[in-house]
Amino acid sequence: MAKYQIYLVRHGRTWFNRYNKMQGWSDTPLAPDGIEVAKQAANALKDVDFAAAFSSDARRAIDTCKLIVDQNINHDKITPQKMMEFREEFYGYYEGMNSPEAWFMVGQPHGADTFSEIIDKYALDATKDFMKEADPFHDAENAEEYWTRVNRGFEKMDEVAKDGDKILLVSHGTTIRSITDRYNDGDFDVTVSPRNSSLTMMTRDNGVNKVTSYNQMLN
Repeated sequence: MAKYQIYLVRHGRTWFNRYNKMQGWSDTPLAPDGIEVAKQAANALKDVDFAAAFSSDARRAIDTCKLIVDQNINHDKITPQKMMEFREEFYGYYEGMNSPEAWFMVGQPHGADTFSEIIDKYALDATKDFMKEADPFHDAENAEEYWTRVNRGFEKMDEVAKDGDKILLVSHGTTIRSITDRYNDGDFDVTVSPRNSSLTMMTRDNGVNKVTSYNQMLN
């Protein structure tokens, strides 16, 4: 296996982001201001020598990735690839619901009123387990299901990455903060969501992840 850098970018702002709704496997397009902030990220990253570009298979991530690749110095050498493994967490029954309402319903049985309060009291993985527990259909992903999927994505990335590569990966807010929480190399506040089109930097060294910066705005 190789040692390489991953430029982990959150997609641009969408309509569900604007309305503060749960957006996991459900998908809404980039809003006009989401396109603009994605273009700012593209301009900031245009001179990075990307060897490959990946995104989740959600349209909001695909479109953000394309905007970045189209401006990159290697735009004629790399083709963005979709990886379902880097989708957002699946919220099951709570998809599309008002976010504060959903997290109140999920957290209340455990004495927590908000997403941040669940994290503070029980840790980030507990939000996934509590979500599946509260889902009347139990379709939402728990922590074990979620990490099995995401780690499979990193293993697939290892198959193409070479030593010294810089790789673009466009993913989602909860996924980026989950990766940061699990693999951080610093004191990052994951109760704060990464902003749309922000950059989180990580290295993967022979299968070992390390996040070195979190939620850096690109403009």
